[in-house]
Amino acid sequence: MAKKIVETFTDDLDGGEAVGTTRFGLDSAEFEIDLSENNEEKLRKALAPYINAARPVRRERVVRRGQSAAGNTLGRDKAKEIRAWAKEHGIDVSERGRIAGSVVEKYEAR
Repeated sequence: MAKKIVETFTDDLDGGEAVGTTRFGLDSAEFEIDLSENNEEKLRKALAPYINAARPVRRERVVRRGQSAAGNTLGRDKAKEIRAWAKEHGIDVSERGRIAGSVVEKYEAR
């Protein structure tokens, strides 16, 4: 006995057959909607005047405390400075590698 499983992609607006998922954003929220070719075209036409008049915005990277904008690494000079400070204050810190967050916090709180 053979089975045939058919998966259909349904338009979220009218229940017809969808051709794909369209992503869009508004007010820092992103949305997805499955649309037929016709409904996707309607959405794009409706948004076109606003998109054409708008300016693009680069996404900002969220930086957590203790991280630099370049990532979770301290700059070479700052790491050297923190290590010297830690040694002066009797705090155990390695010569190389990552500096513990607690040491960085103590340094910044000084």
